[in-house]
Amino acid sequence: MQNSFLGKRIKACQYALKGAYILIKTEPPVQVQVVISILMIGLGFYFDITSTEWIFQIFAMGLVLSLEAANTAIEEIADFIYPNFHHKIGLIKDMAAGAVFFAAITAITVGLIIYVPYFFN
Repeated sequence: MQNSFLGKRIKACQYALKGAYILIKTEPPVQVQVVISILMIGLGFYFDITSTEWIFQIFAMGLVLSLEAANTAIEEIADFIYPNFHHKIGLIKDMAAGAVFFAAITAITVGLIIYVPYFFN
């Protein structure tokens, strides 16, 4: 079973869950994003947002969390390859952080589009 297609997929899911657990347990930026996501889910239930709004909110949360995880992985690889300061490594880390920034701005915009009307009605 372990070498079957299904067995390999189950093993891959185990690795992914382990990675998500490690990120949530050890990485403060991911912890912050998880707390924000939980708060946004609470707001969604409180305001009884539409299915379409849920879709956009979930995609925005997933985008930010995914890029935060990728950013962390890039930083870990960069530090492993070159532990001392290097201009190029710094540039790579800054670009990865920039990707998270773009996702966060997108998520904030989605949140504002969804919730501003609820707050003013």
